[in-house]
Formats: sequence, structure tokens, C-alpha cells
Amino acid sequence: MTHPNAAARPTLQSLRDAAPTLNPTMRRVAEVILADPLAAGSASITTVAATADAAPATVSRLATRLGYEGFPALRSAIALENGRNAQSGWERDIGTAITPQDSPADVLEILAGTAARALRDAVAEIDIDAVDRAATVIARAERVHLYGEWGDSVALRELQMRLQRIGVAAWFLEGGSATLRAVCNTLTDQDAVVVLNRSGTDEMATRLLREARAKGAAALAVHGLPGSPVAHEADISIFSGIRNGEVWTHYYSGRASDTLVTSLLWVLVAQRRSADESMRFIDDGILGGRRAS
Repeated sequence: MTHPNAAARPTLQSLRDAAPTLNPTMRRVAEVILADPLAAGSASITTVAATADAAPATVSRLATRLGYEGFPALRSAIALENGRNAQSGWERDIGTAITPQDSPADVLEILAGTAARALRDAVAEIDIDAVDRAATVIARAERVHLYGEWGDSVALRELQMRLQRIGVAAWFLEGGSATLRAVCNTLTDQDAVVVLNRSGTDEMATRLLREARAKGAAALAVHGLPGSPVAHEADISIFSGIRNGEVWTHYYSGRASDTLVTSLLWVLVAQRRSADESMRFIDDGILGGRRAS
């Protein structure tokens, strides 16, 4: 039987708190358990005792001191806590949409469904007029500077490459605050700055947009949080349609919507560049004909 107070606090934390008050031999047992709780949750009393250079009776006394009937009860509590910690870590990082027990086929289906729902939801939320205005600004800009950190950089790096392929002078900004300050010093009213920040709270992105506006450059932002500092500082604020989340599956949904927005931006810019080229060819043909005549 386990004493009622044993469940009042996490077992391992109780053991940590008790360790300084234990005699040297019992403290060694506590240190062995704390050093590898996963192993302790399945080890025999003799294994724990041998590792700690102690007698099995000492291990039993430690369990009793913590409020357990004996080591088997303590071991069960440690194993249960290990399981809870593992599940908690999984849910904290990945979320509950996918479980550790899901098969690869299940994971694939869940991810595909998550992306499909994210795109469907994003379509209903994206401000097409804002994206259209941003595309016009980018198409007319002499230089386009793109900024995003970590995962935010993925969609922007592809956008940079796509823009360069259609003749838009585009740079992806990296190198820290010193580089951003140097770039800000070169901005003019012919430039456009595009930031992608899913959280909407990145201080560097916010500062870059503010500096761009101060220099007369167009400040454009793609984000996952309406009303955020990043959204507030932008001349054109584009909510990607999926709010920023706390676990990986939310992040995955947001990245799908980010890619949708940046892909839409690129295609709209390409349309404008194509139309401009067509008009240039027409003008060149008319002027050429006039010169020939």
C-alpha cells in the first residue's frame, strides 16, 4: 500500500528534495534513481542496490521514507511518472493530433488532412486585395529585401529564388542586427521590404519594418497573428489565414498557409512582370516601325 501523501507531489521531485537529508548510503540510492529514472522504473531492487553500492534493505527504507510500502510501489510510481513525462513532452512538442502509436500510414494521412484543412481555412481568411497590392509594390520595386528567421525563412527563400527567376532584384537578409542596420541605411522609396513572421512578435522584424517606413520604402508583412506588432508596423499587412500555434502540428498548418501566400504573391508579381514585358514589346514594335518609316 502507498501512503496517501506519496501521490501529493511528483515522485522524482520528492526524491530530489529528500536527497540532502539522507544518510550517505541512502543518498547514493537516490542519486542512482535520479541519474536514470527510466532505468529505475523497470529495474529490480537488487540492481538498484548494486549500482548504488548499497543493500537492498536500504532501497526499501528509502521507498518507505518517501511514503511507499516498498520499492515495487516506488518503482511503479517512477514508471508512471516517466510515461506521463514522455507523453507530456510529445504533446508539448507535437500536439495531440498525432500519437506515438500512430502507424506511418496514419501519420501520412493526418499530415495530409492537416495541410488540406489549413489551406481551405486560409483561403477563407486571406485578404486578396492586400496580397494584390503587395504584388504590385514588389513588381515595381527596384530592390526587394526579404527577412524571416528559422522556419519563417523557408517560404521566403523560395520566394526570393522565384522572384530572381523573373528578373526581380531580390535579396534574403541574414547575418544579424548589424547586417539589418546596414541594409536599412541603404533603403530608398524605390525599395520594398517583406518580412514573414508567424508569431507576429519578432522584435527584429518589427524594427526592420519600422526602419523601412522611415526611409520611405514599402513595408510588407506576412504573419500569423492579426493585431500583432509586426502587423501594426507594416504598410501592407497580410494575415496568412492560420494563427500562430504552440505545437508542431499548428506550426505545420501555418507553414502551409505561409507557402500559399508567398506562392500567390509570386504568381501575381509574375503576371504583372509579364504584362509589363508585353507592353514593352508592343511599344518597341511601334517605335521601331516609326523609326523604320
